[in-house]
Amino acid sequence: MDTFETFPEQDEAKSLLKAALAEGPAHAYLFHGPRGVGKRRAALAFAGALLGDPDRVVRRAHPDLYVLEPLGDQIRIDPVRELRRDLHMRPFEAAMRVYLVFGADVMNEDAADALLKDLEEPPDYAVLVLVADDLGPLAPTIRSRCQHIPFKRLSQRAVKAHLSSRGASGEQLDALARLAGGRLDRADRLLNEEAGLRRAALIELARSVYRDPAFDPAEASSKVGELAQARAAEARSQAEAAATGEESTRELEQRVRRAGRGAEREEILDALDIFASWYRDLVVAAAGAEDALVNSDRLAELAEDGVSERSLAAERAAEAVRETWRSFEFQVQPGLALEGLFVKLRRELASPGVPTR
Repeated sequence: MDTFETFPEQDEAKSLLKAALAEGPAHAYLFHGPRGVGKRRAALAFAGALLGDPDRVVRRAHPDLYVLEPLGDQIRIDPVRELRRDLHMRPFEAAMRVYLVFGADVMNEDAADALLKDLEEPPDYAVLVLVADDLGPLAPTIRSRCQHIPFKRLSQRAVKAHLSSRGASGEQLDALARLAGGRLDRADRLLNEEAGLRRAALIELARSVYRDPAFDPAEASSKVGELAQARAAEARSQAEAAATGEESTRELEQRVRRAGRGAEREEILDALDIFASWYRDLVVAAAGAEDALVNSDRLAELAEDGVSERSLAAERAAEAVRETWRSFEFQVQPGLALEGLFVKLRRELASPGVPTR
């Protein structure tokens, strides 16, 4: 069976990886593209093909596989030093050793400098695969020493097929495919009942900015934080339930902690995406372009709120949300950033003369 045939789309990435397997791998690769489009799955499949044992690679139980992931919001120098020590151990079973670095774009400067030394002159039996959502934070010296494997945002057709295979249909299928924004991970989360309730709460929060005369930015920020913490608790529970018994107590604790922190951050970013799409949809609804709505399942509320008097303010609000989203690359304090955002949104959207309720 073709190793990558079940992957949706990503034709260029699949072609490059098939060529690497046929001709022999380079010493370093950089998988890059948006979140949730298959990079991690492809990296594990590539490692499984290189090591000749996909099942153990997926379970991360192969002795010649080394996986490095961020602990929290960064990869710091100590885990990279551990990887470098391991890098100079010869293969145990396979003909090579494969090193997967997930979240390579959140390496801090010291960690990146340390890894660069082995990207320049790796052992001949080692293949390093860096996986990044964003090329921007990666130093040009690291990017230039890797073969690039680009991944793209998935088409709405691919997302629909994925959601349909999981039971979505009709209006729900169309709405969720739009909301997923080309990401399968988000599509899966949207099918979850708890995720649906969180989205509904966030939309009401976005509306309260301009509908509630007593709106409080600090309370709104706390609400987003509570939703993010609830998602983190779910992720920690899932990580604990998935324990195989093949890892040490310390490794399990790190994985559980990493899962919680990653989920909390992802929930905040998802919340910002929901806010941005809502304010963008106010502009679209005011223009009468219903077919272009992202939140097409909330047409009644958008028709009510998307008045022309609010259109320009909504456009500025959407840009303020996107600016806050981008600021998370710089490790800002989420609570302060969110409260500051809600102050801006209130200032933009609570305009005299625009109807509230």
